[in-house]
Amino acid sequence: MTLTKSLRQLLGLDTGGKIVFDLRGGEFVVSRLEAIHEDPAIGAFLGLLEADIRSGRNPTTLPEDLAQTMLANADHPVNLDEEIDGEVAI
Repeated sequence: MTLTKSLRQLLGLDTGGKIVFDLRGGEFVVSRLEAIHEDPAIGAFLGLLEADIRSGRNPTTLPEDLAQTMLANADHPVNLDEEIDGEVAI
């Protein structure tokens, strides 16, 4: 279900947040679902890391230039409500 930005703000939801519907005393109530946030990209990365460790491959440090590039881009703000240019395949 897609909610407008104003409704997401009212419920305190980020884009992709989950809601729950309840019927209480004849009233239909919508509220934010309180859940632990799981990032699928982090989960996939941790799965690959675990597989490497189990197979005897030991993780090593990142190359210095890659680490510096990642750190330089870590503080860039992200607007989840910003329009996406071009086509998106899901």
